[in-house]
Amino acid sequence: MKTRIELEEMGQKVLGSVRTELYLSMHFMGSALNSLDYKMDLLTRTVGTDAVYIRYNPTYLLQMYVERPDILNRTYMHMLMHCLFRHMYSAKEYEDSQLWDLCCDIAAESVVDSMDYPTILRVTSDLREEWYSKLKEEIGVLTAEKIYHYFILKKRDPYEEESLRQEFELCDHSFWERMEPPEDEKRQNEKEEIIPPPMLLIQQKEKEWDENAKRIQSELEMNGQEGADEKGSLEWLLKIQNKSRRSYTEFLKKFAVLREEITLDLDSFDYGFYMYGLETYGNMPLIEENEYAELRKVEELVIAIDTSASCKETKVQKFLNETAAILKNQENFFKKVNIYIIECDDQIQQVIHIDELSDMEKYAKAFSVKGGYGTDFRPVFELVDDMISSGKIKNLKGLMYFTDGRGKYPTNAVGYDVAFVIDEENEIEEIKVPKWALKVYL
Repeated sequence: MKTRIELEEMGQKVLGSVRTELYLSMHFMGSALNSLDYKMDLLTRTVGTDAVYIRYNPTYLLQMYVERPDILNRTYMHMLMHCLFRHMYSAKEYEDSQLWDLCCDIAAESVVDSMDYPTILRVTSDLREEWYSKLKEEIGVLTAEKIYHYFILKKRDPYEEESLRQEFELCDHSFWERMEPPEDEKRQNEKEEIIPPPMLLIQQKEKEWDENAKRIQSELEMNGQEGADEKGSLEWLLKIQNKSRRSYTEFLKKFAVLREEITLDLDSFDYGFYMYGLETYGNMPLIEENEYAELRKVEELVIAIDTSASCKETKVQKFLNETAAILKNQENFFKKVNIYIIECDDQIQQVIHIDELSDMEKYAKAFSVKGGYGTDFRPVFELVDDMISSGKIKNLKGLMYFTDGRGKYPTNAVGYDVAFVIDEENEIEEIKVPKWALKVYL
């Protein structure tokens, strides 16, 4: 009967051996291979990672090392892909956790399958080839995010998804769920303003994985075409991953202003005085809820949509869908707003004004596209300047311009933040925007 210490040592030796074999084949993966420590964890029947440790069941490791060492190499590489693309850090953003897990596995395996190194090589099944071909045709780049949205928008088939799960799953993702503390513990931590040590370590590790991804991308670029077939799609996908990204919710905060709005302000409500009044005087509270609250939200915003010929109809529809999604997320906006939606190619084609939050969804459904000529961004900025001069816009904080990025830009900076939101099909092409503007990827 082996002791726990012996089992732990054996597991670490197995993983150390696999790491060495991978490093000898792929020197450029050195920083990533050195970023994961090992920890025995009997809560898993197999092996998985939380971005800090590879957590393993020693029985599984020993069995695989003897019977299928090639699968163990493959699984190690698969887990590194999850870390480099930070799949576990994005997990909380997706409602369907099982689907997100599946999409992460497909994305990770698509990269490993594209690489031609003997240590991780395996025959690609017909099912895989069929799905890679289908997904590339439908969504182009096989990132976990795009695969997830593909499944969400299609008619779901649980049997199909289960067969894909059996085909692509190699590691245990349950550790990702443990990256979020339980709700009661989370509330207690918020009150005490502390972060549990394991969570702190995982949060700090995200920055290290971000740096690893950039370092590996740089090394692959320096090697140029040397060994390009062996590296597969890794360099390309890292280039996409490492571009500046942020959620629209985070981005809209840049355009927010602080003002009062009629709403119950429960944060400033003192339940002590309220209960004391009820207990002392019967039905007579000493304090009632505030009917006004100071909130930081978006009040004025301009959204421009590029309807030029260089933006295909499907792309323009995507811009419209993104605009509708922003407007439907009502928690980012005050009830009374001043929002202009401008459709433009080389001239202004249509202007829609929204002043009531309740009208947003109605306008979002009624959008129609006009235009289809050349691209000139300047008319939008000239129109906005006129609106500011005439008083139609009083306190503009920002403008979002959905575009493919090709066109004539204004030469002078403006007095508000500007973001050119570039469609992801142009992620590899280097789109240059003016230095005074931001570039965000769709």
